[in-house]
Amino acid sequence: MTHQRIPWSQYFMMQALVIAQRSTCDRALVGSVLVKEDRMIASGYNGSAKGQPHCDDVGHQMVDGHCVRTIHSEINALLQCATNGIVAKDAEIYVTHFPCYNCTKALIQAGVRKINYVYDYHANPLALELIEHVKLPVEKVALDPTYLRELLQELTRGEQ
Repeated sequence: MTHQRIPWSQYFMMQALVIAQRSTCDRALVGSVLVKEDRMIASGYNGSAKGQPHCDDVGHQMVDGHCVRTIHSEINALLQCATNGIVAKDAEIYVTHFPCYNCTKALIQAGVRKINYVYDYHANPLALELIEHVKLPVEKVALDPTYLRELLQELTRGEQ
């Protein structure tokens, strides 16, 4: 069997999916990876502000149908860049869920050049309008389980 190398879009989106598993708000397990020149420069997941309680521990803090306890994964990835002196301008983001309006504004303001996502989670009309207005490329990535199956087969081959 010939190994088929995983394409970048699948690779980075699978990273976002793994990172989403660290989310501390079970209303949406969301993960993000910021990428420049085929290298991850930052990542983020839905979670509370540093030193604050997590939804998993104390419950959700609901306002107008939204949990406001968490910082969204996209913002956490951008904040990781800011904290570490990394420029997000011209990066692409791989995010498990379509970004909300506020995250879309932040991504555009930071100079992110493309949004890649898997799941159409409440695609906000204002976010869509903003994306169209600034002509920001957006791509829905269809995950291909072939790459995961191939890896699992390789890992279990020695156990047989």
